[in-house]
Amino acid sequence: MKLTIVGFWGGYPKVNEASTGYLLEHEGFKLMIDFGSGVLARLQNFVQPEELDALVLSHYHPDHIADIGVLQHARLIQGFLGKKSQQLPIFGHTQDKQEFAKLTYKNITKGIAYDPAKKLNIGPFTISFLSAIHPVPCYAMRIEAGGKSLVYTADTSFKEDFIPFAQGTDLLLSECNFYGNQDGKGAGHMNSYDNGKLAAEADVKQLVLTHLPHYGEIDQLVSEASTVFNGPVTLAREGLEIIL
Repeated sequence: MKLTIVGFWGGYPKVNEASTGYLLEHEGFKLMIDFGSGVLARLQNFVQPEELDALVLSHYHPDHIADIGVLQHARLIQGFLGKKSQQLPIFGHTQDKQEFAKLTYKNITKGIAYDPAKKLNIGPFTISFLSAIHPVPCYAMRIEAGGKSLVYTADTSFKEDFIPFAQGTDLLLSECNFYGNQDGKGAGHMNSYDNGKLAAEADVKQLVLTHLPHYGEIDQLVSEASTVFNGPVTLAREGLEIIL
């Protein structure tokens, strides 16, 4: 598996960057995980919109889905220009029926419901879900392919269930919206020490901090998480590629 960070800011994108969006590739299959504000523009540095094979969504907050509408238009327009592509499946939960309905657009995209209680197969990937602690229904994902695994926490405050869910994973892509001296529970987010604890107790191979705050010195997040977790800790950044 190859993971490419396309967007990584929490809430909204910084200038010339993007909020949440991750490109995961294996055996030529291109899967996007979430598709927030600014992602479409930044994605074109790596692949073209018509080259995507599927999307999977954790939840329906704008910083995770804002660019789906323009993605639909991009694929529509590229079709008019002769770059025909298959209808794009977008996998999401149905606990927000209004937002789920928007995933289907003409013959361009098709919303497909996933059952969080069951494993989901998308191309070469097998995805398991875990309910997150967030103000809206939101699901973390454990994605496996080729004998490797990645856990994406989505947006959540810390919960003990994450430890067995992420146990031994090759990569923990974990939201870190707060610094160590802050309590993010009320907002449904983790701080740097939460991340270190999760990575250490789940015995993960490496930790990448994402969904980053817009203030402070973000390198401090790494140093704080590293006081608890002894393995590699990296800040998400656009274009960061990780091969598993």
